[in-house]
Amino acid sequence: MSTAAEIRQRLSQPWQHGSHADFRGVCCDELLDLSGLALDGVDLSGAQLAGGIDASGARFDGLCWFREVTITGPARFDGTTFMNDARFEGARFAGASFRGAEFRGIGRFDGAQFAEGGDFAGITCYGNFSLQSVEGRGTLSFRGSEWLGGLWCDHASLPKTVDLAETQVHGRLWLRDARRGAAALRPEDFGMAFGYAYI
Repeated sequence: MSTAAEIRQRLSQPWQHGSHADFRGVCCDELLDLSGLALDGVDLSGAQLAGGIDASGARFDGLCWFREVTITGPARFDGTTFMNDARFEGARFAGASFRGAEFRGIGRFDGAQFAEGGDFAGITCYGNFSLQSVEGRGTLSFRGSEWLGGLWCDHASLPKTVDLAETQVHGRLWLRDARRGAAALRPEDFGMAFGYAYI
């Protein structure tokens, strides 16, 4: 068990190449408020964040691993900048907001679950963005988002109402066995796709 203040204090240290804070498996019942901070690299794999996390406007300078994390409170990453790879494989969100976030490495959400929806409107990703085997329920929006390194949606299960309007996909668009409700997810569901599409 770690307090939100302890985690915040550790992550507020200046980032140095090759270093990161190891909070794997940590349990935190309070809201973890990292909003607006420049943050050291962090591994929160397997963490239980019952109070939620607010990283709105924060900048993750080093590695950013949230693999298999469970966030039962709010998960706010609006306007967050991920300077390196952001790893959210197997993450379980009640609801999450990444509105306007910027991913300068990859954004990897393979197997993530969004029980009450998610807001990814206006995100920009410079590396590959992966939604492989994602399960999304409720309201899920990617409106106005741009993926410059391609988009991977193998076996993704998105709600019928997912908002993909005004999106742009540069590079590979992988849609094999991806679903939008009961129908197949198709290239024409996106605003524009400039590269090859695999269906």
